[in-house]
Amino acid sequence: MVEIRLRNTRTRKVEPFVPLDWQNPAIPVADRRVRMYVCGPTVYDRAHIGNARPVVVFDVLFRLLRHQYGAENVTYVRNFTDVDDKINARAAETGRSIREITDETIGWYHDDMDALGALRPSAEPRATEFIGPMVAMIETLIARGHAYVAEGHVLFSVASYAEYGTLSRRSVEDMRAGARVEVAPYKRDPMDFVLWKPSDAATPGWESPWGLGRPGWHIECSAMARALLGGAFDIHGGGVDLAFPHHENERAQSRCAHPEGEFARIWMHNGMLNVEREKMSKSLGNFFSVRELLDKGVPGEVIRFVLLSTHYRQPIDWTERKVKEAEQVLRRWIDRLKSSHLELSWVNWQSYHNKDMHAPDDRVLSALADDLNSPAAFARLHRLSEQLDFDSFNAMLGSLILLGLMPDPDRIDLLSISGFSFENDFDPVEEQLFYLLEIRKIARKNYDFARADFIRDQLTAAGVLVTDSPDGTIASRTRLFDASKLILIK
Repeated sequence: MVEIRLRNTRTRKVEPFVPLDWQNPAIPVADRRVRMYVCGPTVYDRAHIGNARPVVVFDVLFRLLRHQYGAENVTYVRNFTDVDDKINARAAETGRSIREITDETIGWYHDDMDALGALRPSAEPRATEFIGPMVAMIETLIARGHAYVAEGHVLFSVASYAEYGTLSRRSVEDMRAGARVEVAPYKRDPMDFVLWKPSDAATPGWESPWGLGRPGWHIECSAMARALLGGAFDIHGGGVDLAFPHHENERAQSRCAHPEGEFARIWMHNGMLNVEREKMSKSLGNFFSVRELLDKGVPGEVIRFVLLSTHYRQPIDWTERKVKEAEQVLRRWIDRLKSSHLELSWVNWQSYHNKDMHAPDDRVLSALADDLNSPAAFARLHRLSEQLDFDSFNAMLGSLILLGLMPDPDRIDLLSISGFSFENDFDPVEEQLFYLLEIRKIARKNYDFARADFIRDQLTAAGVLVTDSPDGTIASRTRLFDASKLILIK
């Protein structure tokens, strides 16, 4: 097993990752789980390209953890915020129900993220499904002296938690003096934040000990993470814009409600996304959704490649040049794999996702284990693609699978220029082609060039172009391909 190292925002250090369950010998091996929570979208509109970056980043981490510990031993939770003032406003604007809007938006989100090659998380809870646990946590905070009721609101008392600000490395006094916060008359301190707020007849509401109301934003993730992952779990992720105040508040209320648990041990944050060196903004005309890119013909794998081309912690600049370069690189990689496919390895493209068939390259795996260093992984893939042999073919294919960069089998030609195009299942003709190329390969290795040339001539007569080079043999069907002209050779 490779050692995984991840940068912890809380400690500002890159630390060896050992899951909590693996640190507890009392937990049977069969019951051990790696647990990760990532903040998901507020579902009122299409996901823009900036929203896609944490999805892709933490999907790579999810894949890496599954590779390391087994898919059945990794639990990944990403929530949907389906109660929010923006959703309420959208419902009022359109005259549609809140449920109709959120259901539709979640469907869009799944379609768009699926197109980027992101695996579905183990659980995708909706905030409205966890109102009970939120109310219970708020009651606990009040009972412990960390929250108070004021004018139908329940607020967290920042002063009650001595570690407040340590995650984002901010001084409470500086925040109090300089932060732009709503100084409501019912707040004891300007920094106190809302856990529960009253609802009127026009907004969604649930009965609670404090009257009809709805939860504040931050309490959602604390309650859902505890309900699904327990009082202590391994990784909490999201964009760097969430480090303060969302994650700072999450950590404070979770630690205060349940001081016996650590809540999240490692906090990870991806950098922000700009477009052509400017902040993405509708007013600047550089704001676009993932769906708009897909509808313009940009393959999901290309979008994913661009998002991984910069280290996840760094800001990323989305440019047209990067999109074009990403497509060129992926075309070259996939084309190299496909054109080498028959000569080098018996691969069923319909089952290429089987990691047992195609283990990733050791150096690619090590790069990803080093705090998700995807640029270093890409550099290694460039080297692998230069000279494909049997081992490097499988290592490269396995690496692309691990990175989520292999297209679906029925879309493989979107990123391919030449090479064989296989149907959903291998048929006898394709099996015969593979067999002939394997026999020819053996003949060449045994210096039986007469036999090798005879097979090449038979393939040429059947409309198969065979080209030998120092890097190997490339075989491609031409438009003149005629399966009836193939001769089975013993």
